[in-house]
Amino acid sequence: METIRIAVLEDLKEVAGELMEMFNAEPGLECRQVYYNAEDAIHFLPSNPADILIVDIGLPRASGIEAMKALSEKCPGMQYCMFTVYEDDDKIFNSLQTGAKGYILKGSSKEKILEAVRELFRGGSPMSPSIARRVLDQFQRMKVTPVVVSLPLTDREQEILNLLAKGLLYKEIGELLNITTGTVKQHIHRIYDKLQVSNRTEAVNLMGK
Repeated sequence: METIRIAVLEDLKEVAGELMEMFNAEPGLECRQVYYNAEDAIHFLPSNPADILIVDIGLPRASGIEAMKALSEKCPGMQYCMFTVYEDDDKIFNSLQTGAKGYILKGSSKEKILEAVRELFRGGSPMSPSIARRVLDQFQRMKVTPVVVSLPLTDREQEILNLLAKGLLYKEIGELLNITTGTVKQHIHRIYDKLQVSNRTEAVNLMGK
């Protein structure tokens, strides 16, 4: 069984000690590094990076988020799981944007914390239920503006393409626009050249992009 190496960044010594003891009591988990401030973690971890760093946000000087930002460059293979009391949106999203792949609240059960570490190591993104709900709510509130692609066509060519999209034949387009079928064909050939397509279907599909 592969051993998961864990480091802890937590300023409360009692909490840090409990985490270390809990991890070392579990088969396949090993915790040999505990740091009580961001500065020490930033200084010492790069020489012996862990697989996973458990990160508290509220630290004495530099925050856990700042520590993670600095360590992400020095320890590219290390993964981060926030372990904090904070549930406000700013800290959640700042953590995730900085590189955290997990966000577990203090007060979570021992089983939840252990499973979070294993899930993170397997490539998952463990989160306390209330945090996952906030993340989903935020994404659902985001308004996505459709991107309108401007086709390189003249007004007449755009008009003809719109009629093609409606399924009209060349002759019907000519009669509607009071031009000859030959002129319609010339316009359509230019449309195909400009759009770099070879048929009606491909040209019409570009209208929806």
